[in-house]
Amino acid sequence: MRIPALLAALLPLAAQAQEVAQTNLRYDEDWSVLRDTPRKGWREVKYIPIASDGSAYLTLGGEARARFEGFDDNLWGDPPAPDDGYLWLRVLPHADLHAGPARVFVQGIAGYARGVGAGKGPADETGIDLLQAFADVRVPLGDKANLTLRGGRELVAMGSERLVGIRYGPNIPQAFDGLRAIADIGPVRVDAFHLRPVAIGAGDFDDRTTKTRRLDGVYTTIAPASDVGIDVYWLGYENEAARFAGRTGRESRDTFGLRFFGRHGNLGWNWEAMLQRGQFDGDRIRAWSLATETAWTFLQAPLKPRLRLRANIASGDRDAADDRLGTFNALFPKGKYFGELSPIGPRNIVNLHPSVDFDLGKGVTVELFAARFWRESRGDGIYDLPGQLLRAAGSSRARHIGDQAEISAAWQASDTLSFSASLSAFRPGAFIRDTGPGRTIRMVGAEAMLKY
Repeated sequence: MRIPALLAALLPLAAQAQEVAQTNLRYDEDWSVLRDTPRKGWREVKYIPIASDGSAYLTLGGEARARFEGFDDNLWGDPPAPDDGYLWLRVLPHADLHAGPARVFVQGIAGYARGVGAGKGPADETGIDLLQAFADVRVPLGDKANLTLRGGRELVAMGSERLVGIRYGPNIPQAFDGLRAIADIGPVRVDAFHLRPVAIGAGDFDDRTTKTRRLDGVYTTIAPASDVGIDVYWLGYENEAARFAGRTGRESRDTFGLRFFGRHGNLGWNWEAMLQRGQFDGDRIRAWSLATETAWTFLQAPLKPRLRLRANIASGDRDAADDRLGTFNALFPKGKYFGELSPIGPRNIVNLHPSVDFDLGKGVTVELFAARFWRESRGDGIYDLPGQLLRAAGSSRARHIGDQAEISAAWQASDTLSFSASLSAFRPGAFIRDTGPGRTIRMVGAEAMLKY
């Protein structure tokens, strides 16, 4: 099998130290800091000089991940495969070429799934394909300002990825084809874009630009202080084949959002409000969402516990027979939205999600959380993360969807090698029991990742 062979070939990298914080968006890493640093072994591939004056250089890197997920009574016992266990395998090599103000970034993917009982979907397998390939040029606008013009295929993450994320947790990330213009003017960053999502094919080199969906937007971030930020944005979304309440039609939806985030001492916060207007198949769209995360870290206490409370609400539709659609559309959210086990997505929900995590030292962290979910509207059902209807409202008047509990542990064994594991359960509430099978979902997850 090709993936295990590649994993084994990359293992020697685990012992190498890195000077740059690695991110899921690898094109944001700046390895030019190694220009005047002696480089030995594999560190040489992070900064390969092409011009003697440092104006041109090449960065190479990669990621290899193996992840197992096993389920009992997935989707509360709904067919076709409530008891399922599968292995996700992916390798993401990349090359980043800089030449003065110009740059070309290319990232490939080899992504496979083994044993998916319910059938492989676009988040499971893509074969060998091109995940990212774009070029950009940076134009100075003054002493403290510049404009980056970018075109091609790329992963895009906006804010905390509640609406536009890279779907990093599942096996196959979500890429976009299109254009971006990014202006950095002192403490203000403005990102304007015209994008189409990439449709994932199951074979090699068959991922294609989606013709039916489009995402335009302007996303502005203001940093009035080093530890405080404000996002203000507009997202314009169109889908020629949207589906709600058994109907298929054209959806045109505008999202207006405001996000306030930051940290002060032991306190951290990330609060966001979203308003949606538009049309679906002739009906008016009137939807909204509030999402909050507030945390307090006890820095002086043993194990440095951090308490967090997430509280979310996303609107649902009141009446499928009227001329208004109230179901919130989360567009392209991050994967694993409510934890490792995320059977439902942020549509027609009210959610309370307290958690606590601990730093055990030597790169080991542990998190425990509990969450409770209700329907925001009794006239609407519940949806999965991609937005597909899981359970219609039917005749049930119950709001309680269910309760989730999870414990997860992670070990950053080195700068490049990490391991994680989780145990999760989702006990159904009255709405699930009213509308079909109602057994408790149980899930175990485990993964190993090498990233350099």
